[in-house]
Amino acid sequence: MLSVPEAQQRLLPEMYPLLQTRYRILQTIQLMQPIGRRTLAESLKMTEREIRKETDILREQGLLDSQKSGMVCTDDGEEVIEKLRTLVYEWSGLTQLAKLLEKHFGLQHVIVVPGDYNEDDTVLTLLGKEAAQVFMSSSFNGQVVAVTGGKSVASLTPFLHPAHAQNITFVAARGGIGHEMQMQANTLVATFAMQMDAQYRTLFLPEHLSEQAYQAMLTEPMVTEMMNYYERADCVIHGIGSAEEMALRRNSSPEDLRILEEKGAVSEAFGYYFNAAGEIVHRIRTIGIQLEQVQESKQVIAVAAGKQKVKAMLSYFKVAPKQTIFITDEAAAKAIAEGLPSL
Repeated sequence: MLSVPEAQQRLLPEMYPLLQTRYRILQTIQLMQPIGRRTLAESLKMTEREIRKETDILREQGLLDSQKSGMVCTDDGEEVIEKLRTLVYEWSGLTQLAKLLEKHFGLQHVIVVPGDYNEDDTVLTLLGKEAAQVFMSSSFNGQVVAVTGGKSVASLTPFLHPAHAQNITFVAARGGIGHEMQMQANTLVATFAMQMDAQYRTLFLPEHLSEQAYQAMLTEPMVTEMMNYYERADCVIHGIGSAEEMALRRNSSPEDLRILEEKGAVSEAFGYYFNAAGEIVHRIRTIGIQLEQVQESKQVIAVAAGKQKVKAMLSYFKVAPKQTIFITDEAAAKAIAEGLPSL
């Protein structure tokens, strides 16, 4: 049986491309405002002439406004974006694609945003917006939220704001890894807490420790406090890394890299390396949240995109908690779907 959007598309197939174009223009302005026509044209890979024609129509409808600094979305424009989101996602096939991934991976929910992470800078912003809305809509008093690092997780930042829920505590899900301070778990929990007027706890330790240092640290008061928070974590927000990417960020030795390659490591999460079948092939000693604690969490929000991460996604989601809500981009979702035997 056809859904209402499918019936509309069958009856008026010529309407959808125009709707999608104007929706994408308005949505991009909302995400990048204030923005000039040239930058908007470059972002959407359209000509300035096309952009001028469409933005003039949107301005006449009161959906955007032009200021000295660039175009901005009006309140009416914001409302139109939200009202049409479900329709646009269904017409473009994103809703069906998300349902296919939900069924294949057995996850609680999947959200697929339009575009290609590797070609469109606004896709990362869209990922963050969707993930933040999922989190904000389910936050509650006294919630403990464990957060990993990385660019995908950092994308939530602009969309977090003080919630009705009180006494939320963000905790760094792992210690320091790599050299990009802005993407570290410690930095992100502090930023998230500031955005939401919440509390936070950091873990200023190297993520990867020797056996001797690891055993010594387990008795430190700061570490035992963090371990207690991990046991109580109500929500975990994390990215998904390829095994090679994460090993390099940890400055792993050539010997470790060789071992991971020999064992067929494809993905990494929470200090565990998995092969294509989702089997654990390597584990590092890490002071941070453990996979068992993630599995016990009430809600898990995974944010990852890009076709280059498809193998890692296919590997990790063989063992991912079923309460996971996964947010990804259209390019990665299609690449996953194309490889499924049901298609």
